[in-house]
Amino acid sequence: MPAESSRGDAAKLPRKNPVAGFGVTFKDVFKKRLTEQYPEYKKPTAPRFHGRHQLNRHPDGLEKCIGCELCAWACPADAIYVEGADNTEEERYSPGERYGRVYQINYLRCILCGLCVEACPTRALTMTNEYELADRSRESLIYTKEELLAGLEDGMVDTPHAIHPGMTEQDYYRGLVTEAAPGTERQPALSKGERPAGEGVEA
Repeated sequence: MPAESSRGDAAKLPRKNPVAGFGVTFKDVFKKRLTEQYPEYKKPTAPRFHGRHQLNRHPDGLEKCIGCELCAWACPADAIYVEGADNTEEERYSPGERYGRVYQINYLRCILCGLCVEACPTRALTMTNEYELADRSRESLIYTKEELLAGLEDGMVDTPHAIHPGMTEQDYYRGLVTEAAPGTERQPALSKGERPAGEGVEA
């Protein structure tokens, strides 16, 4: 009995024109085509477009990332991997106690939501307008720290190097450091196997 009533209800429904479903198609047939001349012409993005990430530096070249891993915790796609390490006076990458020794972003997972940027306490991580991220292999879409780190500008010295004389970590975040101190030189990256200048290999 219930099956018969359901068939009766279906029979009472108004029958629709089968051609009506093609209404949108027929409307678009006579519209002017919009052709994007990409990649010869690239449409400019909005100023706050969420594109490829960038790890920023202080004005003297030291890195802003402190390896706190808050960006990795905030990522809903689990696309960020961070390993922190301690700075030493012989090998310093950031003004504070720690720095990001390993930093990777997997753009096969990243959804470019920007939550990692909001979670960063030092403004070390921002997003650029670069959106061309396609590549031919999975490995090349896992960006490393070297690929994400901002380039050196005038007045900067590549890391590792000593902190600006007379300045503290708080002075860096107050913007009191505007460039590297005169005579600042890059320290050897001992953790990467580099040797101090003049130190030879024993026979």
